[in-house]
Amino acid sequence: MKYDFDAEIVEVSPRDGIQNEKTILGLDAKLSLIDRAIAAGARRIEVTSFVNPKRVPQMADAESLAAALPRGAARYIGLALNRRGFDRVLAAGLDEVNFAVVLSETFSARNQGMTTDQGIALWHEVGRAAEGRIGTGLTLAAAFGCPFEGDMPLERMMDVLTRALDVMPAELTLADTIGAAVPVDITRRVAAVRDRWPDLPIRLHLHNTRNTGFANAWAGIQAGVRSFDASLGGVGGCPFAPRATGNIATEDLAWMLHRSRIDTGWNVDLACAAASWLETQLGHEIPGMLMKAGAFPPAPRTT
Repeated sequence: MKYDFDAEIVEVSPRDGIQNEKTILGLDAKLSLIDRAIAAGARRIEVTSFVNPKRVPQMADAESLAAALPRGAARYIGLALNRRGFDRVLAAGLDEVNFAVVLSETFSARNQGMTTDQGIALWHEVGRAAEGRIGTGLTLAAAFGCPFEGDMPLERMMDVLTRALDVMPAELTLADTIGAAVPVDITRRVAAVRDRWPDLPIRLHLHNTRNTGFANAWAGIQAGVRSFDASLGGVGGCPFAPRATGNIATEDLAWMLHRSRIDTGWNVDLACAAASWLETQLGHEIPGMLMKAGAFPPAPRTT
C-alpha cells in the first residue's frame, strides 16, 4: 500500500497503561513488554514515571528499569510531576522528560499535591534546567475535563498555556485524562493552540473511557496532529481520577490509520500478539478490539 503521510504512535503501556493495575508486573515482564513493543514498531515509548512509589507502587522500579533498557532501540520517555522526579529522570539517562501541568485545580491537588500555578512555576524551573540536557515534553493533563470540576473551558486552557509556555517545550501534549472529549473539542482546542503557537508540535493523549477515543484521534488527524499516545491492548487508567479507564489501543489505532493510508511504522499483527501477551500477564481481559477480532482483510490462505 502507498501511504499518503506518516503518523507517530507513542507507546505508553509501560507507564500509563499499567500504573493502575492491581497486578504488579516485575522488572523482567516490563522489559519484555518494551521489547515486544519495539519489535512491533515502537520508536518512542513512555517507559515509567518517577513518582512516589507509595502512591504508585507499579512504578517503584523506575531506576532499575531505566538501567536495563536496550539503548538505541527507541527513544525513552520518563514522566515527572515535580523537581525531584525530573532530577531522577535526568539521572536515569532517558531521552526525554514528560512534565505534567494539570488544568483543573482539584485534580492538580490530588494528582500532584499542588496548585496549577505551582505546576506552571515548576515547569518553568524544569524546562530551563532541561535545556541542552534532555528532550522536553509538556503535558496539559485534564485538558478537556476534570472528574471533580467537570468541563474545562477553552478560555481556562488558553490562559494556563499562555503562562506555561513562557518556557517552550519541544512538544505539547493535550491529554484527555478521563476520556471526556468528543471530536469537536479536539478540533477547537487544537485549532486554538495552532493559532497561538503555530510552530509548536502537538501530541494527543486520548482515553476511550466513553467510547470516543478513536473518533477523537481521527479528529486530531483532520486537525493536523501527527502524534498520538496509545497503549497495547488499550490498557490504562489513573490512580487519582475515578473511572478513568484505558487509553486508545495501539493496534486498533494503527489498523485504523493504515486502512486510511496513513503509515505508523507499526506491525499490526505483532502489536496484537504483544497485547495478547500483556493480557495474560495482567490476568484479566483488556479492552483492545483488534486482538479479538483480527485484522481485515484477513491474511491470504497458504493452502
